[in-house]
Amino acid sequence: VFQPPDGADTPDFWREVLAWVRSRYQHVVSVVIHRDQKRPHAHALIKRIDTSKAAKLPGVYAVITGKDMPRADNREVDLGEGATNLKWASNNVMAGEKVNYRGQPVAAVAAVDLNTALEACDLIQVDYQVLPPVRDVKHAMSKGAPIILDDLVGDDLGKKVKHTNVARHFRHE
Repeated sequence: VFQPPDGADTPDFWREVLAWVRSRYQHVVSVVIHRDQKRPHAHALIKRIDTSKAAKLPGVYAVITGKDMPRADNREVDLGEGATNLKWASNNVMAGEKVNYRGQPVAAVAAVDLNTALEACDLIQVDYQVLPPVRDVKHAMSKGAPIILDDLVGDDLGKKVKHTNVARHFRHE
């Protein structure tokens, strides 16, 4: 598994990951991000991912899940066109312990060709604990709405708020 050098949690991180993959797997023709089409959940805990059958398929070079990915710090950085939270941005690349939206990637397969990668994706088994979804913005802001990002600390007009789906509430005057 790729381990970035100390302090490499910068916007260049994924460029480094790609360079690392190319340096070790120059012959990789196809990388497919697995999106579980059989049971697409908008909000669920990932209880177990079994990639063993996919990894054994001839022509498959590697299978990774969110557990194989380094996790970024829970902090905001300015990327030039606005700030983003590194932890949540990296979670969009590959879900960790929880799926936050329908179609969020949960595994990736590197294989000799596209058909082999797709066949390997079909062999990946994912067990979920389905959680109540948030249907729209009004629902997300309502009292008692399911919390999507469990450790998000929101900013409500300058006051820190836990257990919220609202990252920042501000007023233009």
